[in-house]
Amino acid sequence: MNDKPSLFPMLLYGLQWFVISVPSIIILGAITAEMNNSDMSAQILYMQKLFALIGFGLIVQVLWGHRLPLVIGPASVLLVGIIAATSQKADAVNTSILLGGCFLFILGASGLFNKIQRIFTPRIVSVILALIAFTLAPVILHLIFGSKGPILFNFLLAFSLSLFMIYMNNRLQGVWRSTVVLLGLILGMFIYFLFTNSFSLVWVTEVSSFTPSSLLNFHFKIDGGVILSFLFCYVALIVNELGSIQSVGHQIGASAMDNRRRRGICATGLLNSFSGLLGVIGPVDYSLSPGVISATGCASRYPLIPAGIGLIICAFFPSLIGMISSIPDVVVGTILLYLMGSQLSAALQMIAREKAVETFNSGLIIGFPLMVALLIAFAPEAALAQLPSLIRPILGNGFVMGTITVLFLEHIVFKEEK
Repeated sequence: MNDKPSLFPMLLYGLQWFVISVPSIIILGAITAEMNNSDMSAQILYMQKLFALIGFGLIVQVLWGHRLPLVIGPASVLLVGIIAATSQKADAVNTSILLGGCFLFILGASGLFNKIQRIFTPRIVSVILALIAFTLAPVILHLIFGSKGPILFNFLLAFSLSLFMIYMNNRLQGVWRSTVVLLGLILGMFIYFLFTNSFSLVWVTEVSSFTPSSLLNFHFKIDGGVILSFLFCYVALIVNELGSIQSVGHQIGASAMDNRRRRGICATGLLNSFSGLLGVIGPVDYSLSPGVISATGCASRYPLIPAGIGLIICAFFPSLIGMISSIPDVVVGTILLYLMGSQLSAALQMIAREKAVETFNSGLIIGFPLMVALLIAFAPEAALAQLPSLIRPILGNGFVMGTITVLFLEHIVFKEEK
């Protein structure tokens, strides 16, 4: 973990981490950038800020945070909160991300997260993992079927490309397995432009100035409903963060894991607070790192530094960001479909491994919250619009209501069965 490779191996391993980091930034960044800004130059500036933040955060975690070989990226669970609060102003969302980051930092610095961990039984963690995938289903649906092009072509492209990525994930070995998303992204764009004859990569000549004044355009706005909604999202983010740190730490036999978890959560909290100030989606550590370490045989944390520097450098090339923003919606939706399928697979794997479903009631603890989340996720906009604005981000958020339901069933209704 603390070995320092020579320059060439350092750059080579760093390039691998860089390639692995880019797809998640592209996919989740493109979705949130389009949701927050209708102007192309503003979307590109959003992506520039996100690339710089992820690169900076990667270096911070490796040198001063958990100090583990862990790649970071935009948190998909925060996308759930952003979607639920689309009717609110962006200032309320950014403020909630800022406060959520402060919440994480306080938990890490005080050690209170150790007590919170006891709440998250295997059933609850499994449901939270599945809820992220289920509540993003409407977004995936809109990206695939609401985008330009014939519906039949979009469906066939999404279905075949998803199966191709699953097949390649099964066939590829080593570090190549971690490039499946990037491979699917490139292939999907090629097929789309080939069959639709709409090759329209954006080459940017004029964009918003990438300066300190343009980076920090923050306006503090308190909205109780949005803040509470994001609080549940950050509870799920803690589960993700702890799981990622624990998996890598266990794999490489890292010492002082309690201290690493504390510093990692503190660093993630500070990075999320900074995300709120920048007006971009917050980051979290990703759980794919153990597979990369096993494939490459390199557990050194230092190659992630050139990877982070590479991400920061990308932020200063708006033309490159503009080309990235040209990815068709159907391809973005397909990649997200594959990623959320993998997320659901992880949830099912945990249910089986922990034997979380052994009785009818234990199955109900998992099944009913998922049905509640699906019901709300696909509820008509007209129905959700009738909810009071204060509680709409809570009652209208399938992830939040699913989490509340599983906590209620697990710790109150069926408490005696544990």
